Amino acid sequence: MSGKHINIALFIPHEGCPHQCSFCNQRSISGAVHKPRAQDVRAAVETALCTRDCTGAELAFFGGSFTAIHRAYMLELLEAASPYVQEGRLAGIRVSTRPDAVGPEVLALLKNAGVTAIELGAQSMNDHVLQANGRGHTAKQVEEASRRIRTLGFALGLQMMTGLPGDTDAGARETLERLLALGPDTMRIYPTIVLEGTSLAEQYRAGGYQPPALEEAVALCAQLLLRCHRAGVPVIRLGLHAGGEVQAGYLAGPWHPAFRELCEGEIYYQRAGDALRLALPQGGRAVLWVAPQAVSQMTGQRRQNIERLKAQGFDCRVQPDAELQKYEIRLERQR
Repeated sequence: MSGKHINIALFIPHEGCPHQCSFCNQRSISGAVHKPRAQDVRAAVETALCTRDCTGAELAFFGGSFTAIHRAYMLELLEAASPYVQEGRLAGIRVSTRPDAVGPEVLALLKNAGVTAIELGAQSMNDHVLQANGRGHTAKQVEEASRRIRTLGFALGLQMMTGLPGDTDAGARETLERLLALGPDTMRIYPTIVLEGTSLAEQYRAGGYQPPALEEAVALCAQLLLRCHRAGVPVIRLGLHAGGEVQAGYLAGPWHPAFRELCEGEIYYQRAGDALRLALPQGGRAVLWVAPQAVSQMTGQRRQNIERLKAQGFDCRVQPDAELQKYEIRLERQR
C-alpha cells in the first residue's frame, strides 16, 4: 500500500463490545455522542465526496466492535454503505472489531456487503497483559481470527498498544513481531493514555499504574515504526488522533497532538547520530541530506534534533535530496 490512507470515518462508541477494557472510554477517544444511523452514513459519504478527493477512500466504521453489534443495526449500516462501493465511488468498507467476534458466518456476511478490510484490536500478544487489562480474548484468538480474515481475501489491519499495565518495552517489541508474522496489510500503534472514566484512571489515582513518559513512548514507538517500515507494513495511525474529546478526558500518559512527527524525528535523530559518530568520531561539521518531505523530521520540532546533535559536538545543517528515500540520510562532511 502506498500513498496516504484515506478514511471516511464513522464512530460507534462502545457499541457491541461485551467487555470494558482498562483503558477504554470510546466517547472520549472518538468524540461520538450518539450511534450513527443509515442517514448518517449517507450524509458522511456524500459530504466527503463533494468536498475532497476521495480516490481510494474507504468508509470506516470504528470505535466499537462492529461484528458484535446487533445484527439488524449492523445490516442497516452496511446496506447504507454498500451502494457506494458497488458504484465505484468508494474503494471499500473498513471495519474495526474484536478477535473473538469474527466467526465464519459474520465474515461471509461482511464479504457479501462489500467490506474489504477488517482491523482487529489485538493490543498485546501476551495473555497475561490481555487478562490484566480486561480484553476478554487471547493471543491465540488473534492468530486464528487473522488467518480467517486473510483466507477470505479481506485486507487485514492489526492494532497494538504500548505501555499497558503489566507490559514492558520488550513485550511490546515481541507483540509487534508476532503481529507482523500474521501478514497484516496495515498496522496501528497506540501508546496507552489514561482517560477519565476508565478503570485505568482509578489505578493511576490509587498509585497502581504509572504511564510511560512522553520521551519513553516516543523512543519505543520509533523503534516499532521503523520495524514496520522495514517489513513493508504501513503504520496508518501512530498515537490517538487530535480532536474528539481526548484532550478534555486526558488524565495522564504520553499523548501529543503530533506524536507521529515526534517518532519520525526520533528515527532520523538516531540514524543521523550513528552516521555522524562513524564519519566524525571527534565531532565536526556536516550537511545531512534527506528526502524533501523529511527535512522537518530531521530538523526536529523547534530544531530539537539539531540542538541534540550539537550538544554531542556535531554542527549540522539539513538539506533536501529528491533521490533519497524515507529514513535515508546522506552525510557530507564540511571543513
